Amino acid sequence: MIYETIITTSNTDGSPHIAPFGIREQDGNIIISPFRPSATLDNLMRCGSAVVNATDDVRVFAGALTGRRDWPVRHADSIEGWVLQSALAHRELALLEVKEDALRPELTFRVVHEATHAPFRGFNRAQAAVLEAAVLVSRLHMLPIEKIESEIQYLTIAIEKTAGAHERQAWQWLMEKIENHKASIGGGNLA
Repeated sequence: MIYETIITTSNTDGSPHIAPFGIREQDGNIIISPFRPSATLDNLMRCGSAVVNATDDVRVFAGALTGRRDWPVRHADSIEGWVLQSALAHRELALLEVKEDALRPELTFRVVHEATHAPFRGFNRAQAAVLEAAVLVSRLHMLPIEKIESEIQYLTIAIEKTAGAHERQAWQWLMEKIENHKASIGGGNLA
């Protein structure tokens, strides 16, 4: 099973790097498998640590994919790293093992600290639609545009029926990214 989370790592200058990542759990450990090239992968390999943040603010997912990475953070408790202020829960990780792969290495981490900050009440349909659209945006370079458009058409129904202000803002950011991608493959660019 893959869980959609926000991974925070430290850049070479010590600043936070915020990125959405699907993670897996295996035998009490966390598996992160970033595609190459990846700033997150570079940070994970250099620092050997990360924080997995669970948040229901879907703007963080959409923002990280659309160049809006300036979200409030605080220092982690047990590692050199960053915790999202909006995290409902977080887990601090230390690198155990790397299985090299030319496309997508598999990194195994042990949890060295975890904390719950607020209850998770679940995602509404619009939040789930934003998360699905965020995954599509992260794969713009890999998926045919027709597939993306078809999925977005269906996901729009949930946005129209159940979105609040945060979900609408996140959705708009993602739609702008898709439109810019379509324009770039068509010979122009909207941004």
